[in-house]
Amino acid sequence: MSNNSNKRAPTTATQRLKQDYLRIKKDPVPYICAEPLPSNILEWHYVVRGPEKTPYEGGYYHGKLIFPREFPFKPPSIYMITPNGRFKCNTRLCLSITDFHPDTWNPAWSVSTILTGLLSFMVEKGPTLGSIETSDFTKRQLAAQSLAFNLKDKVFCELFPDVVEEIKQNQKAQEELSSRPQALPLPDVVPDGDAHNVQNGFPGLNGHLPPAAGAINPPGLQQANRNHGLLGGALANLFVIVGFAAFAYTVKYVLRSIAQE
Repeated sequence: MSNNSNKRAPTTATQRLKQDYLRIKKDPVPYICAEPLPSNILEWHYVVRGPEKTPYEGGYYHGKLIFPREFPFKPPSIYMITPNGRFKCNTRLCLSITDFHPDTWNPAWSVSTILTGLLSFMVEKGPTLGSIETSDFTKRQLAAQSLAFNLKDKVFCELFPDVVEEIKQNQKAQEELSSRPQALPLPDVVPDGDAHNVQNGFPGLNGHLPPAAGAINPPGLQQANRNHGLLGGALANLFVIVGFAAFAYTVKYVLRSIAQE
């Protein structure tokens, strides 16, 4: 009988965690959801969705909180399970809201306060016990890999079915996007009104090269242009002959006048 009672959470811790659970359901923490194990209210699991404009964007990070029997008078332990590039996996994290710093713990802090503090420290770069240093590129890679990693975790899938469905939809969308053929770039289009510019060295319509000089005008128009050129040449010759005859007549008249005098 005494052994069973030792395994149970104390009434104070149970009541407080139930209140925190109702509070977190009514007023969720941004980017975070949390659920206690049905068999043990002292063990909670959480999921952090990577915030936008951070290296964690698109990632899902699973972790757990282990509350002491003396909660809320003693702080919990915090673990990160999903590889993330910020914290070691399955290692107690040294934060001001964890059991590493019982002297700074405030019993008024709720589960929501703890998770908010965890997210705030996650997106920062300050070192602490349990943290690691990686590049933003590595963090983005781990964010993309976190979806498949979490789906292999039985506890994760049991506690967060809505998140599991969300991850599967994201995976499906990524697969469809990657399977789409890349569209070829369209050729430049010249407005119809600029088609005459092909004669002046500009590109032709729809990016094609300008046609050969003989292909610009139809045969009928070419023949008309040729006839016009011949007529112009004949008229010019006629004007020369008439002018020359007039000049010769004038000279002859002047010479005759001189001879008579």
